[in-house]
Formats: sequence, C-alpha cells, structure tokens
Amino acid sequence: MNKFLKLLPALALVLAAAFAVAFSFPKTQTGMFGKDGTIWYDVTETEPDNDTYLCDQSDPEGCLYDAPFDVGNPIGGPTQGLKFIVQNSTRLTPAQ
Repeated sequence: MNKFLKLLPALALVLAAAFAVAFSFPKTQTGMFGKDGTIWYDVTETEPDNDTYLCDQSDPEGCLYDAPFDVGNPIGGPTQGLKFIVQNSTRLTPAQ
C-alpha cells in the first residue's frame, strides 16, 4: 500500500497529461482570400504571379485575408495593406 501511495503523484501527472492532449482543440488552418470588386477568390494554394493575381503596393486596401466575405482579418506580412489584383480569373477559384 505504501508503494502505491508513492506512485500516486506520478499517476496523477500522467492522467492530467492524457486529459490535456485528449481535450485540446486542434489549431484551425486559415486560408488566404482576395477580393476583386465584389468577387472573393480562394488563393490558399495559388502562387501570386502574372498569370494568377498580384498585390499592388501603391494602394492602401487589403490584399489577402484569412476568411472571405468581409469577415476575415488581413493577413500580416509583406502583403498587408496592399490591393488584390486579378491577372487571370480563369486560373483562380471563387470563394464559397
């Protein structure tokens, strides 16, 4: 019985760690979205170039957002505060 009482703190630690892992929420992965006029595009897996889209550095509008339809926040980094410009809409996927 004495050995069991000595192992009780270690058992509690293992049990607490198991519960922490089991009940933690997974981190949600955000996408990347750009707005051209009234159309939102999902550019999560699209590289910006002259045949997809670009971010104009001379305009203070947002370029990429973490969610479409004016509910997302601007994504930080070098594209924050830049205007989203569609180069070829056939190579982009509209957001849903």
